[in-house]
Amino acid sequence: MTHTRKTLVVAGHGMVGHRFVQAAIERGLTERFDVVVVGEEPRPAYDRVALTSFFSASTADELSLLPEGQYDDPRVRLLLDTTVTAVDRDTRTVALDDGQLLGFDVLVLATGAAPFVPPVPGRDLDGCFVYRTIEDLEAIREAAAMATTGAVIGGGLLGLEAANALVQLGLDTHVVEMAPRLMPVQLDPAGGATLVRHIEKLGVTVHTGAATSSVLGSDEAAGAPAGRVTGLALAEGATVPAEVVVFSAGIRPRDGLARECGLDVAERGGVLVDEQCRTRDAGIFAIGECAAPAGRMYGLVAPGYQMAEVVVDVLLDGLGGFTGADMSTKLKLLGVDVASFGDAFATTDGALELVFADAVAGIYKKLVVSADGSRLLGGVLVGDASAYGVLRPMVSSGMDLPENPEELILPAARGTAQVGMPDGAVVCSCNNVTKGTICSTIDAQGCADLPCAKACTRAGTTCGSCLPVVKNLLTERLEAGGRRVATGICEHFDLTRQELFDLVSVHGYRRFDDIVEAHGRGRGCDVCKPAIASILASQLNGHVLDADTAALQDTNDAYLANIQRNGTYSVVPRVPGGEITPEKLIVIGEVARDFGLYTKITGGQRIDLFGARMEELPAIWRRLVDAGFESGHAYGKSLRTVKSCVGSTWCRYGVQDSVQLAIDLELRYRGLRSPHKLKGGVSGCARECAEARSKDFGVIATEKGWNLYVCGNGGATPAHAQLLAGDLSTEDLVRYLDRFLLYYVRTADRLQRTSTWLGTIDGGLDRVREIVVDDALGLGAQLEADMARHVDTYVDEWKATLDDSDKLARFVSFVNAPGTPDPNITFTTERGQIRPATLDQPVDLGASIPVGAP
Repeated sequence: MTHTRKTLVVAGHGMVGHRFVQAAIERGLTERFDVVVVGEEPRPAYDRVALTSFFSASTADELSLLPEGQYDDPRVRLLLDTTVTAVDRDTRTVALDDGQLLGFDVLVLATGAAPFVPPVPGRDLDGCFVYRTIEDLEAIREAAAMATTGAVIGGGLLGLEAANALVQLGLDTHVVEMAPRLMPVQLDPAGGATLVRHIEKLGVTVHTGAATSSVLGSDEAAGAPAGRVTGLALAEGATVPAEVVVFSAGIRPRDGLARECGLDVAERGGVLVDEQCRTRDAGIFAIGECAAPAGRMYGLVAPGYQMAEVVVDVLLDGLGGFTGADMSTKLKLLGVDVASFGDAFATTDGALELVFADAVAGIYKKLVVSADGSRLLGGVLVGDASAYGVLRPMVSSGMDLPENPEELILPAARGTAQVGMPDGAVVCSCNNVTKGTICSTIDAQGCADLPCAKACTRAGTTCGSCLPVVKNLLTERLEAGGRRVATGICEHFDLTRQELFDLVSVHGYRRFDDIVEAHGRGRGCDVCKPAIASILASQLNGHVLDADTAALQDTNDAYLANIQRNGTYSVVPRVPGGEITPEKLIVIGEVARDFGLYTKITGGQRIDLFGARMEELPAIWRRLVDAGFESGHAYGKSLRTVKSCVGSTWCRYGVQDSVQLAIDLELRYRGLRSPHKLKGGVSGCARECAEARSKDFGVIATEKGWNLYVCGNGGATPAHAQLLAGDLSTEDLVRYLDRFLLYYVRTADRLQRTSTWLGTIDGGLDRVREIVVDDALGLGAQLEADMARHVDTYVDEWKATLDDSDKLARFVSFVNAPGTPDPNITFTTERGQIRPATLDQPVDLGASIPVGAP
């Protein structure tokens, strides 16, 4: 059948408009239509779901959904920075703001929504913004550079994203929400309360049940620049300080074009469309946030994508229909996992609720099940949303619940139910992709890695919350087919950490850029950069702030100190074995007194000094280094301490000199960079006062020598170390420890503790014993030589920094006023020592300029 080519105009080039054009190209609609897309922003469609990541992106292009700038189909023309101003249904034309008229046979309205700004006095003051476009974010960033406080009006999804942005910009941030809880559309009261506790710990002050009566301006606060925002006045009489105000109180559909040309709109706004997303004019469709199928507007991207696919199907003479959408959401807000799915509020008749809450850990989980307990209807997850990928498809598929459904939300140690999904279960709600589609596509396309699976199925390409499930399905399909499972460290490398370690060793690489150019792609990320920095440090033992590696470091390594929640740093000098002279104790006390630092004896037998400002760190180090101290590496993924009891020197039960051995081991392994932090312990007898078996390596004295235990750790998932070898001489003990530690450093995954690493090794401890003690792989001599090189080349990072003016240059709070302290950091006195006056100030990790500075 021959079709006459027609013209299709798409008004709007946001995420949904772009998705429509993509589907039109992929499904052959451009064989029938010439497509003209009109986008009013100056850039092509970008990922608005990930808008907050704009502040950490190198360029705005990283968010682009069309980085090439144009579609590769010549029958699609994209007009940017252009607005459709009117639709003439009689002449079948649309008018553009540049005076052009475009004729159309079919018109698709994808104009989206606009932020709602409540009509409060002062909303037009300088310093008030909305949070919708990249231009909005650029303006917010510019204003934040000259501000210290900010407020967001609205505590929903977008409001908390905006709050996250203000925190990233270094502002003391407030959120004002009129409802009695945050995210009132998604969370129940208990879930909202849990979220508040998390967010307040992260430096955001939350005001719920609070209405904004006005935005305060400079005429009401002396000394502020004329016409600028100074704060918010709340209805109950309180005020909130703010030099930047972001309105995020909801959105309204942009249905003006439809209204003006006589199309029907829903009672609460939005272009009224039928199940085929068609208006009452058969040639005009509406999709996304501007549309209101059956009178309801959908404010998420997933329903918009479904509508886009429906319209393409209809124009291809298909039977597509939109009958509603999954409104489930999962996201990470200010570092907190939050998810809501299905009937989260138990509105179904007879619905029952199963709740697990751990106030200490900040976890709240609720499942809503049918009256007979056979089906999952919905749920809420706050603090731990790891089960979302399994639970949400259970709702959409209607599959039966396991016999003990509470096991789905209990902690792993108590609830271990494994749930298999039917092929019809929707895994990716954003793109409406089922498990069956993912599995069949993986098989048909021969996908061997996650990027291929994402590209071929679209699963995980929007919000990303389903990626863990997609990855598991990929692994299952590959293993079932006898194919290799991709284990690359991140999207920039197809290599594991162990493979990267070996490459660096063989080729002698010294720069990240050389490694990624030869064996990877792109510019790297916050996964591969610190991992490779650790590998380089392990093998070269160079200073982490050397020019080639400084930009790769994690936050703490970047400043050789642990950053604290209020933006100050802690300083931990090394005290090998916990043994210290009175003279050195006096120096630590004097440094703490002179710099006003909080002092705390740690569980690792060291003294931690809290409250140091960034610009004070070098002066503190100088005092400590001159007294014979060095860095304790509390900031690094490296050896922290080797704890000891007093041993045979003092204790009547001691059988060996545990103190001396602890000192020797700590000095031997100090500075050894590893996949995760390392801790050791030495006990002088079987009474185990140094708690050696809760450490990554532990040594316990016997009458004949030493027992060596490995792969234990404390923390959230404690594990007891296991006996590797017994009754060892000191020489054999050190040799085996050298081998064990460097074998772990070589082969463990990034951020993998020794206890977890042991569980990944075929043969477990027996295999480790064969390699370390029996030298089954013939690596013993090489591992010992590598450790000897580490010991011989060790340099204290604090002293090396003090001796290098280039390294010292980074330790300033303000780039144009090096000696100026951050005025936001204040202290009070409690229990006889200073403490931050505000514990939860946001952390500013970038170079800043003081307000009012030239």
